[in-house]
Amino acid sequence: MLYVISIMISYLLGTIPFGVVMTKLFHKGDLRKIGSGNIGAANAMRAGGFRVAALVWLFDMLKAIIAVLIGRYVGGDVFAVWCGFVAVFGHCYPIWLKFHGGKGVSTLFGVLLAVNPLLFVFCGIEWLLVSLPSKHSSAGAMIVFLLMPVFGFCISSGVGIGFLAISLLCLFRHRENIVRLINGNESVLDWRWKK
Repeated sequence: MLYVISIMISYLLGTIPFGVVMTKLFHKGDLRKIGSGNIGAANAMRAGGFRVAALVWLFDMLKAIIAVLIGRYVGGDVFAVWCGFVAVFGHCYPIWLKFHGGKGVSTLFGVLLAVNPLLFVFCGIEWLLVSLPSKHSSAGAMIVFLLMPVFGFCISSGVGIGFLAISLLCLFRHRENIVRLINGNESVLDWRWKK
């Protein structure tokens, strides 16, 4: 029963639309009607600049961290990863927003930080080194999606399978970004502090 409750809590945590909340709090409009319409940090950057996006990123990470910690307390490290997966799924498909959510990058990083801070640092540096000069958040994220399962299997097969599930979910959510990157017409991010 505790396992089921943990999964439900993890999903509900993931569905909290911090992107929508923060952009409204800073009077930047309805994030669902701006840019890509996604509720994640990348679209929040377009709406409100770096400050708003950073807050969205941090809170979206936090909900995944809490989910992982709950999972670890209830069922150990492997179950913790699956609670993290459910939080990412909730972020991507929130019931409150008719299942139209973000693309999972910030929540994925929350899972990484809670499971293994060293992997979080490594993947974070990689993401910054690719995303900042290219101005494509999705480009840096793609590499993280590919690296995450590899690192997971280095920890254990159970963690690796969980990480693979998260990566595949995020890759699926980025399928349109992949096409735009290949075609050279992916939208760029403006990294200004304010807008």
